[in-house]
Amino acid sequence: MLNNETLAGIGERGVVTVPSYDRSTLTAGIVHFGVGGFHRAHQAMVVDDLLSAGEASDWAICGVGVLEQDRRMKEVMDAQDGLYTLVLKHPDGHREARVIGSIIEYLLAVDDPDVVVEKMASPDIRIVSLTITEGGYNFDQVTGEFDASNPDVRHDLQPGAQPKTVFGLVAAALQRRRERGLEPFTVMSCDNIQGNGQVARKMFTAFARLIDPELADWMNANVHFPNSMVDRITPVTSDADRAEVRDTLGIDDAWPVVAEPFFQWVLEDDFGLGRPPYQDAQVQVVSDVEPYELMKLRLLNASHQGLCYFGYLSGYRYAHEACADPAITTFLLAYMKEEATPTLLPVPGIDLDGYQHTLIERFSNAEVRDTLARLCAESSDRIPKWLLPVVRAQLESGGEIARSAAIVASWARYAEGTDESGEAITVVDRLADELVPLARSQRQHPTAFIENTKLFGDLANNERFVTAYLEALNSLFEKGAHATVTHYSEV
Repeated sequence: MLNNETLAGIGERGVVTVPSYDRSTLTAGIVHFGVGGFHRAHQAMVVDDLLSAGEASDWAICGVGVLEQDRRMKEVMDAQDGLYTLVLKHPDGHREARVIGSIIEYLLAVDDPDVVVEKMASPDIRIVSLTITEGGYNFDQVTGEFDASNPDVRHDLQPGAQPKTVFGLVAAALQRRRERGLEPFTVMSCDNIQGNGQVARKMFTAFARLIDPELADWMNANVHFPNSMVDRITPVTSDADRAEVRDTLGIDDAWPVVAEPFFQWVLEDDFGLGRPPYQDAQVQVVSDVEPYELMKLRLLNASHQGLCYFGYLSGYRYAHEACADPAITTFLLAYMKEEATPTLLPVPGIDLDGYQHTLIERFSNAEVRDTLARLCAESSDRIPKWLLPVVRAQLESGGEIARSAAIVASWARYAEGTDESGEAITVVDRLADELVPLARSQRQHPTAFIENTKLFGDLANNERFVTAYLEALNSLFEKGAHATVTHYSEV
């Protein structure tokens, strides 16, 4: 079992790199909500790089799980003293493995919320970071306003309630810091949302205002919320990954992380109580993140949506399998060039044409074995944030929308819950109970899916979009996914 006691022996074998620093001397300066594979392949790796370079010993990470489903991570983190194996899978089959030691503590809020609140209230904590998924920010997809009707939010708003949400926990910690005369920590979002820092500011202060308007005013005046753009494809850890780590590296790791070699983190330099020297560990620290995040959200993330539904409905199950199909890759490149790129701002230092082809290479990495099912999950949180802004911008400018509309139609077809062979599809989405019936009614009522104003706003009233959408949807029904994507790769 990987833990502090076995770490030295693992290092002596010379098969993997292990932490060269003394973990017993570290203190946590960061509390992180959402310790999943991405965080451990990305932000935690960066801190580990800094620690290995003799920097940031007071910037180690205390992870936090908010939900009962985080208990398994708590059990693994406790058993392994926060250690885990990160394996980078290169396209040529080469593996690059290391043990990460930057997470030194893990707390589970459902067991004792006050322990988590008190941890954040400690003067040692100067950053609270977030990878809570796109849906974790609890805002209405159309209005962008905080959803106070959420049952857990309503619970947290009750006087004396023990917080159940990240909003309640963070607000309680900031309240304590304010009462104790301590400066607030910085809230650093690392989720795939445009203007994620601005969204975090809006949502956390909106929650605080419902509890104590003075606290909300204090947060607005004093708490920093930097924007960031993060990028590394990190598939869900499989049993095969665990077996490979055990059999080839000799490490018994209950939850290793696998990822692609590519890494990017663009971070706005806006911190109230300092930060680790991120610039010493591959991070682009900039004054304006927006050009980079638009590039990533509308090219990479939206292209993932273009890949996953058409790919799955065409019979593929992995991203690299779908990208071996020239019709799909040609379709994705055409979407990126003709529809997404015209909506972007100038991106300093980036060759956009080269970036687009690099994305196809990354998607095609067979070693990563990224599943299309993972990419198809939680579409209601993704499509409105990643693809629909492209649609709206192109509608406004008179630009092309045919492929964007086709991606929306492929989602609607996928959401019916059966593939073209009649096999059931498990639609993983927080709104599945609402979306699947809508999708299944669209053969009689073709615009039923896009009439969901919570997701699509008024797009069902836009004649140009509806025409393009129905053309693609009808093709999916009559000709199938592969013939449809082939058609749109040729136009």
